[in-house]
Amino acid sequence: MFEFAFMQRALAAAVLLGCVCGVLGFFVVLRRFAFVGVGISHSAVGGVALGILLGISPLLTAGVFAVAVALGIAWTARRGRLSEDAVIGVFFSGSMALGVVLFSIKRGYQQDFMSYLFGNVLAISTQELWILAGFGALVIAAIALAFRRLLFVAFDEEIARAYRQPVDALNAGLLVLLAIAVVIGARVVGVLLIEALLVVPAATAALWARHYKEQLWLATLFAVASGILGLTAAYWLNLAAGATIVLVSVAFFFVSLLVRRAVEG
Repeated sequence: MFEFAFMQRALAAAVLLGCVCGVLGFFVVLRRFAFVGVGISHSAVGGVALGILLGISPLLTAGVFAVAVALGIAWTARRGRLSEDAVIGVFFSGSMALGVVLFSIKRGYQQDFMSYLFGNVLAISTQELWILAGFGALVIAAIALAFRRLLFVAFDEEIARAYRQPVDALNAGLLVLLAIAVVIGARVVGVLLIEALLVVPAATAALWARHYKEQLWLATLFAVASGILGLTAAYWLNLAAGATIVLVSVAFFFVSLLVRRAVEG
């Protein structure tokens, strides 16, 4: 199946996204940011609809929306007047409603809208692949540069503040990286499913890892393997590629959970 150019691009995109989601997902699970990621990813729905309505790149407008929501969550959480989950719920529901309203104005673009919501990795172009690679490298480089500080904050935020670490800036930066991951994953699994790849592989890794380094590598391995196996299954069984990648990732989690229980029991 990899004789076809579109399948080669799809494979490269799945592997690249797996690397990004594995590394970033390590911190998402460690910081318990899963619901934050849901809010950021779903906020991109309004951006996608606005891009289609205005006739400009939906990925561009989705990126602006996602980053704005990420910074909004960080700013509101820092002020401490509302709980973080309440703020996320407001942004989540508001952006989804905005997306539906905007989409109802611009009828006749259902296929385009759905491809961004649920992904269409088989249609990814060479230009989009390079964009994914560029932003993916940016995310991984940023994580690498701030890795020790992010790990410090993840284990004990109060002590990190006592040692005068820029906790608020690190939290905001992590949320912005989540927003970038949502945008680059839109064409592979879609903005509604990208959160699964940011959480499930890292959660699966946590079932096996005894050390944070093992968890980081295993999260990346599970994410990449989910992309490869999901893409292969989707091709041979004629299934939706993005959703199949997510289902393979979820299957890894439940198999790991059952095996761990059997071993410990």
